Amino acid sequence: MSSPSATPTRFALIAGFATIYLVWGSTYLGIRIAVETLPPFLMASGRFFVAGLLIAAFLAATRGFSARPHQWRDNLLIGGFLLLGGNGLVSWSEQKVPSGIATLLVSVGPLFIVLLDWAVHAYCHDGKRGTRPNALTFVGLGLGFAGLLLLVGPDLSRQGTAGLDPWRVLGLIGACLSWSAGSIYTRYAHEPAEPFTASAIQMLGGCGWLFLVSLLVGEPFHFHWAAVSGRSALAWGYLILVGSLVGFTTFVWLMKHSTPARVSTYAYVNPIVAVFLGWQVLHEPISPRLFLAAAIIIAGVALITVARGRKPAARR
Repeated sequence: MSSPSATPTRFALIAGFATIYLVWGSTYLGIRIAVETLPPFLMASGRFFVAGLLIAAFLAATRGFSARPHQWRDNLLIGGFLLLGGNGLVSWSEQKVPSGIATLLVSVGPLFIVLLDWAVHAYCHDGKRGTRPNALTFVGLGLGFAGLLLLVGPDLSRQGTAGLDPWRVLGLIGACLSWSAGSIYTRYAHEPAEPFTASAIQMLGGCGWLFLVSLLVGEPFHFHWAAVSGRSALAWGYLILVGSLVGFTTFVWLMKHSTPARVSTYAYVNPIVAVFLGWQVLHEPISPRLFLAAAIIIAGVALITVARGRKPAARR
């Protein structure tokens, strides 16, 4: 990708969005397989420790790894929001909540991002931070949510809610809110670190938060390597190399060079990728409903993109 300080090319932005659309869509399957035999918070902590250490070592060997005290503070907080509150709660919830229902609940993330960005706009009154959504943005969000309902709604209604753990459901909603707050903080942090340094600090900080929670719930004291299956170990490695090193660093880079509403559209495309991978890997059936839902979701993404792109023209 382009240099962190340079204005990214259109191709770099397209590549970045394609990465978080495809890579993060696959991580739902990876997390589900990993937590079959790995404790969720300990699994996530180890994942981000390895990934963060690799990025920090690469930066130190190539151009130096340094950050100001306030950048360490900001990124340690962001790591708590994104990786403990966001990823950790999703990993914990997917132990008992089916992936289709988890995907539906996680889809409220873009709405939280737009509303929190609106709150920043209302609070700051400086015209530089936050965005007031227009009607087209809400139409796009509504279309995206409607597409997700069509995608997983019938499966949700067939299964019912009697067997769901209410705490895990609340955990998924809390994960959406925490991830959205961290995303907005990333966007408007004062004098932020360059994106890849920020990614490393966030991963190492998030690893610490996750391990602390893992200790509090007693995961390390009941964990045995012999109980870990081969497929869980492979999924964990995939989450490190692809989900974290590629996906997460791309997300941080995009939050510096695009708008929160545009970046949040990954939540509409990820379920399509997750369902396709479920069909390929777990042989789950697909139907014409999937293709109709995909068309509605893509239309919602397009509307949000157009709505955000029209704002500068309106100001001029």
